[in-house]
Amino acid sequence: MHNPDADQSPFNAIPPAVLLVAGVMALVEVVFQAGASGILGGADAIGWRLEAVRSYGFLDPVWDWMIANGRYPSEHLMRFLTYPFVHGSFTHAAFAVVIVLAIGKAVGEIFSAPAFLATFFLSSIFGALVYGIVINTDVPLIGGYPGAYGLIGAFTFLLWVNLAAVGANSLRAFTLIAVLMGIQLVFGLLFGGDNTWLADFAGFVMGFGLSFVLAPGGWARLLEKLRQR
Repeated sequence: MHNPDADQSPFNAIPPAVLLVAGVMALVEVVFQAGASGILGGADAIGWRLEAVRSYGFLDPVWDWMIANGRYPSEHLMRFLTYPFVHGSFTHAAFAVVIVLAIGKAVGEIFSAPAFLATFFLSSIFGALVYGIVINTDVPLIGGYPGAYGLIGAFTFLLWVNLAAVGANSLRAFTLIAVLMGIQLVFGLLFGGDNTWLADFAGFVMGFGLSFVLAPGGWARLLEKLRQR
């Protein structure tokens, strides 16, 4: 017997807001790849990625300039929203897209579309703020990882609440972030690295914290959990 569900695209199960964020990331990277290979833009296209990093990445010297002068031009403030869509390489972009699709699907099935987008972008903004305030560096912050880690924070919140609801050890919810941070630490020690992990972790913290407000019944469920203790 024919199953009509078999004809459906697997992307139909992914919430549109998740597809939108991941799709923009992927599209930007496709343009960079097409430019670098000479398919688009001619000779100047080879420098599109570097120019995008300069124009749309979050740059700590630019942030320091804004703070020192008390001026916040829109072309620099927009970097908080544009840097998640600029990546350093195909692999850098691909991993971000995969995380957004995989974790975003789990979160987007519970969160509303506005709540999902708020989690991603506010986590990205907070990650950049922490990066700019804590670290003094010339290394640009680019890529969707702080926002993706914000989604991991929201996913962790959902696991945390559900595990507590069934009486299981709720600390197990934090296994994923512990593993990811551990991998970043090991890679940093073995191969050297930068301090962008701080923005990622800040994104996680923001995503987890936002879930108390943005998750359906999040605050009420937390209060109920506390009353049961």
